[in-house]
Amino acid sequence: MSSTRQDAWTHDEDLLLAEIVLRHIREGGTQLQAFEKVGKELTRTAAACGFRWNSYVRKQYQSGIELAKKQRKERKQNPPVEEAVQVLEADQTSLEVQAAISEEEEKIFRFEDLVSYLKDLYEEAEKSSIQSEDLKTYKEQIEKLEKQLYYLASENEKLLKDLNSVQKDYRALLDIMERARKMVELKEEASEQKV
Repeated sequence: MSSTRQDAWTHDEDLLLAEIVLRHIREGGTQLQAFEKVGKELTRTAAACGFRWNSYVRKQYQSGIELAKKQRKERKQNPPVEEAVQVLEADQTSLEVQAAISEEEEKIFRFEDLVSYLKDLYEEAEKSSIQSEDLKTYKEQIEKLEKQLYYLASENEKLLKDLNSVQKDYRALLDIMERARKMVELKEEASEQKV
């Protein structure tokens, strides 16, 4: 069993699909037969070809479809000898019309794409400049906060040194008071012994 493709359709594949479907319409065949034929050539399913035709390609070839239907009607009415000549002329005309239509649509499509792309690019540039300004402000804020952090760290270190010296002084004061208390107790004991 051969695997079927599921990738995006190319412009050449769309042209092949349109050409074969228009030929089947002109010759009196069904679109389903055309989808099956295109599917075999492009290794896609007939359903995928039908979906692509109905959702996208058919809209681009409305005039070609009308022309093919008209040629099918004339073909049924004309004798077989003239039919071969007309089919060849119709194929040539149809291909020329399709090529002209697709070229015009491509130009319009390209121009619209270009305008859309430029608008998107402009919006991205605006966003980028805004982000650039925001980035500058954030950098400035970070620098201020780093300076503040450095200042607070040095002040914290100074306060820790002061705390240590106060604690040492406090311990020394407690030691002095304890000695003074002991001396007072000793004097009181000595005076009690004398009494």
